[in-house]
Amino acid sequence: MQPGSRVLVPFRKKAMVGVVVELTERAPAGTKIRDIARVLEFVPALTPKLIELAHWIAGYYLAPIGEVFRAMLPPVTEVKSRRQILLTEAGRDAAGSFGGGELSHGLAAGEAAFLAKLKAGKGTMLLGPAAKLGIDTSALQRLQRRGLIEIRESVEGRKRRTQRVIAWKGGAAAATDESPTKKEKDNAETSRQGWDERRPERKRGEERVRESLETERGPLPLSQLLKLAQVTRAFVERMLRDGLLQSWEEPIDPAEDPFDVGYSPPAHELNAEQESALKAIRAQFELGEFGVQLLHGVTGSGKTEVYLRAVQETLARGKTALVLVPEIALTLWIGRQCRSWFGTHFEGVAVLHSGLSDVERAREWWRVRNGEARVVVGTRSAVFAPLENVGLIIVDEEQENSFKQEETPRYHGRDVGIVRAKMEGALALLGSATPSMETYHHALEGKYELLTLASRVADRSLASIEIVDLREDFQQTHKTSPISAALHAGIQECLANGTQALVLINRRGYSWSVLCRSCGASVQCVNCSISMTHHKQRNRLECHYCGSIQQIPKVCPKCQSKYVYFFGEGSEHLEERLREEFPGARIARLDRDTARTKRQYQEMLGAFAGGALDVLVGTQMLAKGHDFQRVTLVGVVSADSSLSMPDFRAAERTFQLLTQVAGRAGRGDLKGRVLIQTFYPEHYSIQDAVKQDYSAFFERELHFRRMMAYPPFTALANVIVRDTSLEKAIRWSRQLSEYFSPHDDKGVRILGPATAPLARLKKEHRFQFLLKSPRRSVLTKLLGGAMAYCEAKEIPETAVLVDVDPLNLL
Repeated sequence: MQPGSRVLVPFRKKAMVGVVVELTERAPAGTKIRDIARVLEFVPALTPKLIELAHWIAGYYLAPIGEVFRAMLPPVTEVKSRRQILLTEAGRDAAGSFGGGELSHGLAAGEAAFLAKLKAGKGTMLLGPAAKLGIDTSALQRLQRRGLIEIRESVEGRKRRTQRVIAWKGGAAAATDESPTKKEKDNAETSRQGWDERRPERKRGEERVRESLETERGPLPLSQLLKLAQVTRAFVERMLRDGLLQSWEEPIDPAEDPFDVGYSPPAHELNAEQESALKAIRAQFELGEFGVQLLHGVTGSGKTEVYLRAVQETLARGKTALVLVPEIALTLWIGRQCRSWFGTHFEGVAVLHSGLSDVERAREWWRVRNGEARVVVGTRSAVFAPLENVGLIIVDEEQENSFKQEETPRYHGRDVGIVRAKMEGALALLGSATPSMETYHHALEGKYELLTLASRVADRSLASIEIVDLREDFQQTHKTSPISAALHAGIQECLANGTQALVLINRRGYSWSVLCRSCGASVQCVNCSISMTHHKQRNRLECHYCGSIQQIPKVCPKCQSKYVYFFGEGSEHLEERLREEFPGARIARLDRDTARTKRQYQEMLGAFAGGALDVLVGTQMLAKGHDFQRVTLVGVVSADSSLSMPDFRAAERTFQLLTQVAGRAGRGDLKGRVLIQTFYPEHYSIQDAVKQDYSAFFERELHFRRMMAYPPFTALANVIVRDTSLEKAIRWSRQLSEYFSPHDDKGVRILGPATAPLARLKKEHRFQFLLKSPRRSVLTKLLGGAMAYCEAKEIPETAVLVDVDPLNLL
């Protein structure tokens, strides 16, 4: 048993899983000690660095250390495990000096004899046979602590299903720095000659395969490639024999689906800006110390290419790499690119995210823990991957809200990644086209090193962006349609030219709310102080916060009037209007209602990328990372809707969303156009998004933040007091206010208590304190004192929610 190991301990009348954090020879005075029931793993699940990181998270985010460990660790599942004992070099020396009854290295006779038998058995043995030799668990743990043996633990589940993945060989070959041999040159020349001599039909088929794998999509499962390129399996096998393609077996995770999502593969040829960025990354590696770099590149500038090169450099130096992405869907793409780039053996790359089953997560975790995977790709929780000797941590789209956990512990994956890089002496590489205000401010202040990619790859131009003023559109058309005249004409042009269009509306459902035209009342959720959303296809009202469902009222619940009105348009409504206005077009909708599973999500994006759809309507799921080559028009409906939110980050989020979605147009050889529909065209976030001028937006927003004392100039904390009883919530808020009041304006500005913007959520009444301080240490000390005060006043721990560096103030 070592620090980081999970153990089963008796707790009252049941057994619970605990984590060993420290070993001591002396028991605490005056405390009754009970024996540990069972050690769950020989190999500690948590490394010493992860234990250190857990303590930092618990202190910084004021979270119970047990909750932090729960977030870090893989699930404890009832699966078969395989424990293998390996003899180390030190163990071989000790075993070699044992003979003639002479004990070596201070070992007991049984231990020395076991090492000798292990050496005779090629240095490896399963734990079961070892127990039959008479050596007990405590002796094995002593040998492990002394570094004479290593115990590896792996999870055994059902045999993993695999799929065959095909890649264009030219791209993979170009990724290596080694010069081709004479034989390889001769083979390549023979392939080129053979290409010219083939019949036109074969040439066209090979061109379709090459276009699917290299120009448009990237490595694809064989089944998907056959559909997209319209070729047979025998045709692909012939191309493999000719050396034009390469293939490998890749696991199919139960939570994933082997459909490609339409991203283009790396070009493998760096432009001058990419070379400059990579040179700076290499220079940081040469220093061999902690550093943070921000890769600020416009959409389509080739940031992924730089990431992969940086990972390649890290592996070449004998270290490991961690790649964090904001969405589960992106893990499949990045993981596949890593496998294509770094070789055809998928064992070297692990994928970790919450969409995996417990067995799959445990298996991937132990693969990483045992050193079988040196590259980990995953979402927020993958920041806790048990990699050792970490050299690089990449956070792609670092500004995304999904990196912030909205339940205890409320950590931010980007910030935890930076702290972990500091503990490991590694490089943290942050990437974004629209960095968060805090990150870019740190870069300008010199805290982070700024690397810039100012142009798209292959010198492709950015899409042209136009504002559609909906006030003027109404004056001309006298219609209140979500589809303006300009957007209608743009989609009509796409259909005529055979290109594709994306239409973004950042609201789900058919209508935002249901209003009574007589009394003005809206239909509210019974659990939350929020209007119910109308879902026409399901014929019901839904709350998007707690999930409650109501029937559509025929009369107003308040005044019994029959004049019930559906207000506002959502993605479902927009899809219906598009089908009415373009009856011959192939239209689909992508949001959480139509893509409830990964399979549905991948299938829809795969169909759009493959040209089976003309127009794709969706929410912000469409705005990130997707690389569709034939999209020439992007329309943004209700672009200013987020500006009305009671959130100081509203302008930043609007600018980021518009810039990101604008980057989906014109990524191929065809020019792109973006139409932004708004009632507020004068707002600087929209004006700067049209110009795609991040620096101008940053300066304007920074001035606002400085005047209002918001981050990056202050540290922020949101404290919510909540309970199902309104009386208790009010009483506890007043008690907490008594603690905060003497500290107001003494290094901390305290706002509240006030009713939270969402006054009632999931049946709980909510009151809010907002704390600002230019000195983070002062804020942390005050929050720690507040938690101790709540404990002394017997305010339940679950009633007070503390969110440090909050992204959501609702």
